[in-house]
Amino acid sequence: MQNNDTKTLWISIGSAIFAVFLLYSWSQEQKAALHKKFGAKKQVVVASKDIGEMTLIDESMVEVSEAPEDYVQPKALQSPELAIGQFAAAPIKKGEQILNTKLLPPGKDSGLSMQVSPGKRAFTIPANDIQMIARLVKPGDRIDLITAMDSGQGLEKKKEVRTIMQDVPVLAVGQNIVDTLPAQVSDEGKDTVLITNLRKIHNFTSVTIEASPSEVQLLIHILSGNPGSLYATLRNPNDRYVNPLKVVDSDDVLGKIKAQRLPAEEPKPVTPPPAPAKPQAPKKSGPYEEL
Repeated sequence: MQNNDTKTLWISIGSAIFAVFLLYSWSQEQKAALHKKFGAKKQVVVASKDIGEMTLIDESMVEVSEAPEDYVQPKALQSPELAIGQFAAAPIKKGEQILNTKLLPPGKDSGLSMQVSPGKRAFTIPANDIQMIARLVKPGDRIDLITAMDSGQGLEKKKEVRTIMQDVPVLAVGQNIVDTLPAQVSDEGKDTVLITNLRKIHNFTSVTIEASPSEVQLLIHILSGNPGSLYATLRNPNDRYVNPLKVVDSDDVLGKIKAQRLPAEEPKPVTPPPAPAKPQAPKKSGPYEEL
């Protein structure tokens, strides 16, 4: 009896193994047929959640999936790193393949607002050779802003120079925005393409900075009264120190000039004290005193 049970058990195990083999063979045949019909599978980057327009894409929004090669859309990304840090130019639905044509790098096309720190504002100030360091400032530089304004009235009127903002980030120079490829491509005819290096263009007339809302109000007050009274100085990118500076007025400038123009005083000669007078002999008195 036990021999029959053992025999039945082995027959069942063999049948199960044979069924698994048949199933595996069938699945391989189906896989081969699918590969033949649709092509081999290929990795592709898809959205793991709905991504809104102009949304900055991070690692939580993308994942890698496999799809038949014939079903992979042109310009579809194969590496998540190519999508992370880019902006969605159009809405992307969950599971949709992420195409290179639907992404925008940070820059002019994606807008300047993404470059502004939370709580700050982007504000544009005029630029010329004198007030803006010969227009040698570039996006990403840091500057100080100084103003020269009149204060007081009548005889008390004088000009004051004060540094109103220090360590100010420059977001854009003209339309050249920070984190943007500094090149401009334009067509000249059918066979000619002109590529302009924006870093070598110094004819911009404005600089956009990052400032707090209260600092923006201060700048508008200055520019609305006298736009030519605002000057910039360029900082070393590693210099983040805020200097405590005093206000300089006309008295400080005149005092400095007078101190530089006054000649050094020569030492006065020392006059020796007068010599003491010699004592005179006393006059003789008596009967023999001459009359």
